Amino acid sequence: MAKTDGLATILLGLTAFYGYPSVSQSVKFPVFRLFTRVTACKLLRMKIAFIGIGVMGKSIATHLMDAGHDLTVYTRRKASATELLATGASWANSPAEAGANAEAVFTMVGFPTDVEEVYFGTNGIFKKAKPGTLLIDLTTSKPCLAKRIAEYATEQKLLALDAPVSGGDIGAKCGNLSIMVGGSMEAFEKASPLLSCFGKNIVLQGPAGSGQHTKMCNQIAIASGMVAVCESLAYAQKSGLNPQSVLKSIQNGAAASWSLNNHAQKMLSGDFNPGFYIKHFIKDMGIALEAAESMDLKLPGLELARQLYEKVAKMGYGNEGTQALFRLYQAQSECSVPANDLNAAIK
Repeated sequence: MAKTDGLATILLGLTAFYGYPSVSQSVKFPVFRLFTRVTACKLLRMKIAFIGIGVMGKSIATHLMDAGHDLTVYTRRKASATELLATGASWANSPAEAGANAEAVFTMVGFPTDVEEVYFGTNGIFKKAKPGTLLIDLTTSKPCLAKRIAEYATEQKLLALDAPVSGGDIGAKCGNLSIMVGGSMEAFEKASPLLSCFGKNIVLQGPAGSGQHTKMCNQIAIASGMVAVCESLAYAQKSGLNPQSVLKSIQNGAAASWSLNNHAQKMLSGDFNPGFYIKHFIKDMGIALEAAESMDLKLPGLELARQLYEKVAKMGYGNEGTQALFRLYQAQSECSVPANDLNAAIK
């Protein structure tokens, strides 16, 4: 690490104290107001490994490089990392190789099985990670797996956090993601300067697994909300209203939401490009329902949302963005599929 680590730690410590738990806020005293979160990030230069260069991972990795960190990347398709490699990132042939000399390792992959493989697999991170290395999983995954990773990391004298994010591709590009963290205070404090490079609202929720449980709360709220947005627009169209005019009224009232404000226009224009894949959202809903069942908690709204999304995936749209749920209502309206197909999904 650079000699400026002490100053960076002081700056982030002051930020955490005066703006806690959002460590990305500038501290409130005028003398420190110029030291933004990016300044602190740049003062603390580290060797970082990033595993999983997808829609969001690419932007997050870019922010870490822009903050001055040395980046080594691994992803299943090397082509996905072309731009990062062209701007100075190094390539590793496996998660183990990527993390061998890293001070911090970020993972952001698709499914819990992928998480398990990159950590515990034959060429996984745990094979070569050195004591003291910080492990940060940004994947939305199972709380029980997060606990397992943290427990094994402790045995190996490593630090681990589960830190799933929310904000989609837009939040990742803008560097203002919400980050829900589970793990020890020691690991959280060490990770805060790095998380501040791409996050705005960073909250330590509790011990290992707490970040994943919080992300489930987030996904549960989004799932039923997306159904509501689709049904609102479908109703507007079917009743003969101008949906654009309707949005002017409801986007600033009690119905306002992130999903309505960011996805409604995409739905109406037929823009179903992925900011977050339907197939990954179905995975998230499955994790939440599994966890809820283990707690003897019934979530009928979430179950309905999953059924509807699974219907859209079966129509061939699993690789589109979550706003493509609207296709189901378009299909019903256009009579491309019988209305009872939607009813069957609901049942």
